[in-house]
Amino acid sequence: MRRIATLDDIAEGLDALGRLDPRLVAVRGAAGEVPLRLTEPGFASLVSVVVSQQVSRASADAIMGRLGRLVDPLTPEGFVAAGEAAWREAGLSRPKMRALTAISEALASGSLDLAVAAGLEAGEAIRHMTAIHGIGPWTAEVYLLVAAGHPDIFPAKDVALQSAVGEAFGIDPRPGDKALGQIAESWAPWRGVAARLFWAYYRSRRGREAAPAP
Repeated sequence: MRRIATLDDIAEGLDALGRLDPRLVAVRGAAGEVPLRLTEPGFASLVSVVVSQQVSRASADAIMGRLGRLVDPLTPEGFVAAGEAAWREAGLSRPKMRALTAISEALASGSLDLAVAAGLEAGEAIRHMTAIHGIGPWTAEVYLLVAAGHPDIFPAKDVALQSAVGEAFGIDPRPGDKALGQIAESWAPWRGVAARLFWAYYRSRRGREAAPAP
């Protein structure tokens, strides 16, 4: 599997997307810079994605900042050892506490292997990750995009992507996840770059970042 690892990969993907769907040429022009959005794979990156669920980017960044100070190093063992008082102080909700505890335990037991997941094809990687309580499709997809650099995943449940595609293509109301997933099929095998493009488009249109960290 080819990994999206450099800005040259992003540029190549954007050129290919323009050929696959000419509408994306205008989207690219309006989006401005399309960042690489790549971080080190591992527990800390997955924690960041879980924290980003259903909160603003600013809120997620604040929680991660506090968590990083309270749990150092941010490892599965360190997270469990820190305990609920530290998790509450960081600002984690109870569902996120449960999810991150289950993820920590799965990594310790070997039932979740993020290094293995990074090398699997999209569907198999998502199934491996979502077998763990607290990891849903959006979490798995975003992690595989930003930590594994997977080239052909499009997290159609992402509300910012739904809004961006709806605005760019004049779809009102915005497409839901199933409709967006169908739209994105025509962008294979570069759906991971398409997701980055529409996060950048959202930022350019709304003036704020909605993509999960990094």
